Amino acid sequence: QVQLVESGGGLVQPGGSLRLSCAASGSIFSINEMGWYRQGTGKERDLVAHITSGGTTNYADSVKGRFTISRDNAKNTVYLQMNSLSPEDTAVYYCNALIFRSRGGLQHSYWGQGTQVTVSS
Repeated sequence: QVQLVESGGGLVQPGGSLRLSCAASGSIFSINEMGWYRQGTGKERDLVAHITSGGTTNYADSVKGRFTISRDNAKNTVYLQMNSLSPEDTAVYYCNALIFRSRGGLQHSYWGQGTQVTVSS
């Protein structure tokens, strides 16, 4: 069994910052790619940022220059530093990881439960 547990969401004023964390635990051999997605009310779930096992990153255009994704492979944890937040960033944020549970096995996609980020004055 594999679990992804997110933390760090909350209410913040426009222009403020938040740092999200997502820790993977359980039967893990290795973690390939990790990413953050978000889903606003009545909207589809969209990619926010993505990071490979080697540290290569990519971002949605709407967050470039404001958000930074990073990971600690020793802790099986991915982070999302969010700066200059605006009301348009309000959403439930989900982490995702592509995980190998055994050597030579297939990778599987796992999701966290989501954490609410609300940007409002």
